[in-house]
Amino acid sequence: MKHKAGFVNIVGNPNVGKSTLMNQLVGERISIATFKAQTTRHRIMGIVNTDDMQIVFSDTPGVLKPNYKLQESMLAFSESALADADVLLYVTDVVENPEKNMEFLEKVQKMQIPVLLLINKIDELANMDSQSDHSGQSVSSKHSSQSRLNEIVEKWHSLLPNAEILPISAKNKFGVDLLLKRIKELLPESPAFFDKDQLTDKPARFFVSEIIREKILLYYDKEIPYSVEVVVERFKEDDRQIHINAVIYVERESQKGIIIGHQGVALKKVSTEARKALEKFFDKHIFLEVFVKVDKDWRSSKKELDNFGYNPE
Repeated sequence: MKHKAGFVNIVGNPNVGKSTLMNQLVGERISIATFKAQTTRHRIMGIVNTDDMQIVFSDTPGVLKPNYKLQESMLAFSESALADADVLLYVTDVVENPEKNMEFLEKVQKMQIPVLLLINKIDELANMDSQSDHSGQSVSSKHSSQSRLNEIVEKWHSLLPNAEILPISAKNKFGVDLLLKRIKELLPESPAFFDKDQLTDKPARFFVSEIIREKILLYYDKEIPYSVEVVVERFKEDDRQIHINAVIYVERESQKGIIIGHQGVALKKVSTEARKALEKFFDKHIFLEVFVKVDKDWRSSKKELDNFGYNPE
């Protein structure tokens, strides 16, 4: 039996469900997925292995117009995913304007590899119809879920005529098995790129920082989550437990005060929730110490971004 292997890269605009899809395809919680945009900052690989196949999925930051150097780096990660893909998954959803970020889309149009255009969150179409019903307005057949979906498909077909279009709901796993089957058909024949027992290209420390950052995204408002970077300074593991020291970097002294909170209550909450998630992730007892430091304007410093691992090269 011939072996297949390839890189299947996931791209698209922010908040369309790329990380949720990645986690469904890999079967592990590799990418943090919250309700906030710009959650994913790095390119994260998740590897699926069988005896005759290896799929290397790659989740990328949402495509956006950069406002500072961190976002420039995030865009570079997304664009690098166009360069080395064997199959490209372009993710959109039922409410997004198809012509958003046309500059990136034009690069996708020119690609010679298979492109699967995934219209995510199709479950929300039924919710839109339901809301129309509750408002007292009748929902004509023209604006039914299927009609809406047909309109979206036609629009995307005009923009990406060579792409295969698949409606899915990553959250509800609708269409994910069909997508996986299609990916397997499109993969080239190749030996494996990674060891067959490898789940990701990222080290354990990376997932510690991502899980802590996820809790910050969930528990703080406004600009705070986007001004934060997490660095794991100590990761010591034995058979039963892991000792972790992590530093939360912020850009301003005022942000440091917000992260810590009155009498340290806010930081304690984040640390507790992160520890619980880490124990589930590693299936071990976790000792977690978290500190907060100021690194002024780190998002605009090439040197600091390099130190934090944001150089996509």
